[in-house]
Amino acid sequence: MNRTFLHFLLLASLTAPATAQVATLTRDQLLKFTAKYEGERFPDGRPKVADKLLKKMDGLSAEEVWAVLPGEGYNNQYEGNFQILHPEKKLIGRAVTVQFMPARPDMKGPSDEDAKAKGIINPGNQRVLDMLQEGDVLVADLFGKIEGGTLVGDNLAIYIYAMTHKGLVVDGAIRDLEGIFPIPMGAYYRGVHPTPISKEIMITGINVPIRIGNATVLPGDVVFGDREGVYFVPPHLVGKVLNKADELHIHDEWTREKFVNETGKYKSSEIYSTPRDPKLQAEYKEYLKRKLDEIHAKDGIIK
Repeated sequence: MNRTFLHFLLLASLTAPATAQVATLTRDQLLKFTAKYEGERFPDGRPKVADKLLKKMDGLSAEEVWAVLPGEGYNNQYEGNFQILHPEKKLIGRAVTVQFMPARPDMKGPSDEDAKAKGIINPGNQRVLDMLQEGDVLVADLFGKIEGGTLVGDNLAIYIYAMTHKGLVVDGAIRDLEGIFPIPMGAYYRGVHPTPISKEIMITGINVPIRIGNATVLPGDVVFGDREGVYFVPPHLVGKVLNKADELHIHDEWTREKFVNETGKYKSSEIYSTPRDPKLQAEYKEYLKRKLDEIHAKDGIIK
């Protein structure tokens, strides 16, 4: 039995009782898997990291996220090698996850019937689109499929942006790039193809753990995409990432000031990455404390 299907069986076993319905983590399961997060949540249990923290993350880089996550044991949260719709525009929001698999009739048929019984008009890709709300980022595991793996075209991309004002990450493809490009949304995708999404694929999970390349993504993770790639930040670590980033920004500011305004006075190795002279160390520590005090007075200490 292959690993992908075993993964599906595991997810299906987490939902009660076993039916043809699409797997979804229950509120209790989401609370259990994200127990370290102490902030606000959506009614279904998905973490709802505050908008003000998402806004502050816009000033970060992937390297600043990396400065925290591996040290906390999170080594599988980054994925690159995407095509990026607008590399100059960051994508930051709360993950809504969806998992697709190649279709098989004995699963897809009953699942579609279950959807219709619940009043769901389109049991395919629009099923998850209709769940999106402000601040969400749609994160889709389409198992790298390009032809027929086109999650959205221009019309549905406009819908995603209108609903979320964010965008999407898809381990698969999009279509109608000429129509999508003018939309000021963040979008990360593996490829582009003119075909519509195939009827030979099916949704097997919504708001469940999914794999995007080398990353494991949970519902409510903070999606952080820049021109390098995408980080999926566990919500309980957002505050730590932001606080660490403040220190890194101050360090870089002090370092660059020395390089530019005191050119020739110091060799690069005397300043970067850590000042070697005790007097310079003391100067930097005083500068760091003063700047952090200013930030904390303005924003408070982020938790």
